[in-house]
Amino acid sequence: MSCVVVIGAQWGDEGKGKVVDIYTKQADVVVRYSGGHNAGHTVVINGEKYVLHLVPSGIMHKEKYNIIANGVVIDPSALIEEMEDLKTKGINFTGRLFISKRAHLIMPYHKIFDKFSENKKGSKKIGTTGRGIGPCYADKAARVGIRVCDLYDDEVLKEKIFQNVEEVNAIAKNVHNIETLDPQQIYDDYRKYADILSPFISETSYLINRLANEGKKIMMEGAQGTLLDVDHGTFPYVTSSNPTTGGAFTGTGLSPKFLTNVVAVTKAYTTRVGSGPFPTELLDDLGEKIRKIGNEYGATTGRPRRCGWLDLVAMKYSKMLNGIDYIALTKLDVLSGLDKVKVCVGYEYNGKILETFPPEIKILENCHPVYREFDGWKEDISKVKVYDDLPQNAKKYLDFIKEYLGVKYALVSVGTDRTETINLNEVF
Repeated sequence: MSCVVVIGAQWGDEGKGKVVDIYTKQADVVVRYSGGHNAGHTVVINGEKYVLHLVPSGIMHKEKYNIIANGVVIDPSALIEEMEDLKTKGINFTGRLFISKRAHLIMPYHKIFDKFSENKKGSKKIGTTGRGIGPCYADKAARVGIRVCDLYDDEVLKEKIFQNVEEVNAIAKNVHNIETLDPQQIYDDYRKYADILSPFISETSYLINRLANEGKKIMMEGAQGTLLDVDHGTFPYVTSSNPTTGGAFTGTGLSPKFLTNVVAVTKAYTTRVGSGPFPTELLDDLGEKIRKIGNEYGATTGRPRRCGWLDLVAMKYSKMLNGIDYIALTKLDVLSGLDKVKVCVGYEYNGKILETFPPEIKILENCHPVYREFDGWKEDISKVKVYDDLPQNAKKYLDFIKEYLGVKYALVSVGTDRTETINLNEVF
C-alpha cells in the first residue's frame, strides 16, 4: 500500500506540475482531488510546454491511470477544450482518464455570478479568476449543485437545470439587473458535453480504493496551496476548497490508511496571485527582478504574481497542517546572481515577535517580517545534478531551511525542464 500526497505549501503556483510529473514515473495512478480549472500546472518536456488545468499531470506518461475525483469542480466545456488541445500534441486518453460521477459541474450561471460578485467588491476584490469555481462550491454546500452523474439522467438533469435557472434568473433580473439565461439552451449544451465525456465517466471512489488494495502506487495531486485553503488559509482571500492533505481524502474517497508520505512543494522564495496579506512581499525593483527572471505570471490567467522572500513562519504552519515529510524546493535558480538572499523567521507585531501564523487578516496585514540574511551565489546552477556540486552559499541557504523546518528534501529544482532537477530522496 502506497499513497503520496503532493501539496502546495504556499499560496499556490509552487511548481507542483513538474514535481508530480517527475514522481509519476514511480506511480501507477495520479489523482486530482480539489479545485477547478482555475489551477494551472505547467510541465516542460524537451523544451515543449504543456499547461494542464483539469487533467492530472500524470497524463504525460503512458500507461498511467489519471483520475479527476469528486472534490474537483468541472466546467465540461473547459475540460473538453483542454482534452482536444492535448490530443493535438499526441496525448491519448482512452483507458487512461477517469472522471468521477460525484464531481460537481460548473454551470453558466456560476461564471456570471462569480464575475459580477468580484466586480462589485471594487478595491476589496478577492482575486478570483471569475471561472465559477466559488459559486459552484457554494451550490455544492447548499445542496443544489448538479453532479456529473446527473448528466446521464435526462429527467433529473432537466429538472435541476430548469429549477436552478428559474431562481438564478429571478435574482439576475430583480436584484442585480444583469442578463438572464435560457435553461433549454443550457440543457442542450450539457447533453452534448455528456455524450463527449461518457467514455471517461466512472465511480472513481471505488476505482481508486480497488487500485490501492491491489498495491498500486497512488499519487494525489493538489491544486492551489495550503495558504489558500478555505478553512486554514488567509480567509477570505482563499480558494473555495481544501488543497491541504486532509482534502485529498474527502476529495477522492480514498481511505486515509493508505497514506505513506506528504510531499510539499515550495519555491525558494514566495509568490501569491490576487489580493490578500503577504508579509514578505517585495514592492521594489528586486521584487520585479525576481518576477521577470522567474517568469512569475499565472499559467491560467497570465496575471503577474506578487513576489517576496521565503516565509518560514508560513511554512512551519503548512508543515503542521499537512504532516509534511518531504520538501520539493523549486526555482532555486531564480535566486542565482543576487548579492543577498533572505528568509523570514518571525513576524513583528505591535512590538512583539510572533512565531505562529495568525488567523486575523488585520494582524497579518500589519506584521513586519523578521529576516535571516544569507550571502548569495553567482554561479549558474541549472545543470547541477548532485547536491554537493551546488555553490557553498546555496547549500547554506538550503540547509538552513531544512533544519528550521525539520524535514528532508525530496528534490531541488534548478530549472523548468524535467531534467533540471537534483533528486535526493525517494518518496514511494
